[in-house]
Amino acid sequence: MTSLNTKANIMAPDEFYAELLSVHEGLSKVESDALNARLILLLANHIGDRQVLSEALQAAARKE
Repeated sequence: MTSLNTKANIMAPDEFYAELLSVHEGLSKVESDALNARLILLLANHIGDRQVLSEALQAAARKE
């Protein structure tokens, strides 16, 4: 079992962020929310580890 990695771990993070913004261009709020939901489910499936996914949900729910 692994634990959630919250340290910077994305290669070329600025390029990823630009690509993320780009795929949302021109979408309505509803379409953008649906895209985010699909992306979350795809990445959750890729991670697969329920413990890590639970840690991610808890970390995201914190308002720090």
